[in-house]
Amino acid sequence: MKGLRSMTVVLVGYQVMGVFMKNWDSVDEHGICTSDRDCDDAYKVCQKLDIPFHQVSYVKEYWHDVFSYLLNEYEKGRTPNPDIICNKHLKFNYFIRYALDKLGADAIATGHYARTSQEDEEVFHQRHVERPEGLFRNRFEVRNAVKLLQSADHVKDQTFFLSQISQDALRRTIFPLGGLTKDFVKKMAAEAGFQHVLTKKESMGICFIGERDFENFILEYLEPRPGKFISIEDGKVMGSHRGWFLFTLGQRARIGGQRDAWFVVDKDISSGTVFVAPTTCHPALYRELLRTDRAHWITEEPPEQLVREKMMPCSFRFQHQMPLVPCMLTLNQDGTVWVTLEKPLRAMTLGQFAVFYKGGECLGSGKIMRLGPSLYTLQQGQKREQPAEATTT
Repeated sequence: MKGLRSMTVVLVGYQVMGVFMKNWDSVDEHGICTSDRDCDDAYKVCQKLDIPFHQVSYVKEYWHDVFSYLLNEYEKGRTPNPDIICNKHLKFNYFIRYALDKLGADAIATGHYARTSQEDEEVFHQRHVERPEGLFRNRFEVRNAVKLLQSADHVKDQTFFLSQISQDALRRTIFPLGGLTKDFVKKMAAEAGFQHVLTKKESMGICFIGERDFENFILEYLEPRPGKFISIEDGKVMGSHRGWFLFTLGQRARIGGQRDAWFVVDKDISSGTVFVAPTTCHPALYRELLRTDRAHWITEEPPEQLVREKMMPCSFRFQHQMPLVPCMLTLNQDGTVWVTLEKPLRAMTLGQFAVFYKGGECLGSGKIMRLGPSLYTLQQGQKREQPAEATTT
């Protein structure tokens, strides 16, 4: 819906069409399919602009590539980011191929607040060529890589969610909102008469699923795995829970019978234990070292400095809109990356994505698979070279 709205309102001078993606079948408390309601809103926009309207369903693909991944990650004790995975597999894979191959489009335009290093006109000068799938691209192919750049509106910047998309997809994508602020876009929409869109609440929940009671929703798909809340300080049992996958590091654990606030600082899926601490800034929540899986680079290759020197200073974030944090990257032979922070950060969590930036450029990202010891662990005198590691897939 967001992509359709930005494309139809902002793109001027092109022959455009609107496409609505249906990725999840959901019914609200009144028995109305919310995706049907969103589709109707999108259709009204296209009607007003007098442009063609298409619908495409990726419900099965979403279940297989995004939602099953989400459930699998939770069962492994990790905290996934379905929005990044959805962009990688659906919007900038299945959908872009549909637009180019089935609809005959030259490019797609989405409502993400992001920019690229190429001008819009350059997108249309490229021929669409099906590239064979394989582990490696043609090393003899000479191409100027397109960079993913932060938007003019840094508060709304969404390069975080685009950090896993392919170079091929980026080359055929226009981000018409990249140079605009959200307030200005709303002003344009109001002047164009799209009041029915402006009054819609922004989606803040799971990608294409929306806001839900998380615990009840996940327990519809995963069997309860009862366990104990245990104080990390003295080993005292503080209460019980219905599954470690219902909690992520840093969140408040609402423990029955406890008047004071307790916060999740660690999980042990082998025993089902969720470790908690009595303060939101407990040292058990702070770490300064992590390791990713094989990093995905937007330009397909790691930055030259990182390849040449095996180390490179840059910035990163593991949550959308959190301030960028200075760090040092160390490239391993298997393509994984160690990230050493200038100062410890709160609640970095296995399964989340470390997204890397150099200046205003988003370089790419890697899923956090290993964490260094917490400040609390170091204070207890345990060795630094024993980082916690995620369950391998």
